[in-house]
Amino acid sequence: MASDQVLLRADRDGVRTLTLNRPARKNAINPELWRALRDALRDAADDPDLRALVITGAGGAFCSGADIGTPDDVHPVEKLRRLSDVALALHELTIPTIAKVAGVAVGAGWNLALGCDLVVATPESTFCQIFSKRGLSIDLAGSWLLPKLVGLQQAKRLALLAETIDADEALALNLVTWVVGAGEIDDFVDELAGRLAAGPPRALAQTKALLNQGADATLPEALANEARAQIVNFAGTDAAEAYAAFAEKRPPRFTGGWPPKSTRSE
Repeated sequence: MASDQVLLRADRDGVRTLTLNRPARKNAINPELWRALRDALRDAADDPDLRALVITGAGGAFCSGADIGTPDDVHPVEKLRRLSDVALALHELTIPTIAKVAGVAVGAGWNLALGCDLVVATPESTFCQIFSKRGLSIDLAGSWLLPKLVGLQQAKRLALLAETIDADEALALNLVTWVVGAGEIDDFVDELAGRLAAGPPRALAQTKALLNQGADATLPEALANEARAQIVNFAGTDAAEAYAAFAEKRPPRFTGGWPPKSTRSE
């Protein structure tokens, strides 16, 4: 099976959608899909035309985690390296990322969703840090993500007991951003991704980086980071475009561009 079959890619209006495509296995991630996902995330990072990324699953499931039921000849160390590569590539993307979760999100599949900036689920979605039930410890950055999102005690409950939670509880724990009807999720995510794609790309990238850094920064460090980012934003064309659009009572047209060198202040 070729990589373009286990992972589907579709681009529209600056938004790329990656679809895990192993529906017969509830999109469990085998070595080939780990590799394809890693490569796709790296490709997204190198594409200057992309403004947002959506990750979803085919066949009514998001992802049932790593595929441990299908034999393969990939060494465990290599599997873990690919897994780490995926987590880092997703985290380091500067564009906004959205997980569209219909159905199950289990183990590494759930942590793949948590690695996205925004998570949209349906009332039928379920979530489980299943690792301990499989005799394994948490991975795909779950040990880093969960405590930041829910605090240490709730993270331990979810990981140690491997309890399955529904979408409402995930929303209450801040592990899901929105819960929308199964018949509405496609349109909802399309509209959400479109809004992000229409935003100021550099300012959104700066904001994402600042928030990611903020949890580990001191207040003086955070203020210094904000000042550096804002200087860059003021130097670009998008801030001026926002002011002009407001004055002219029209929607802004953000490009992430720079003014001609001759017009920059020295």
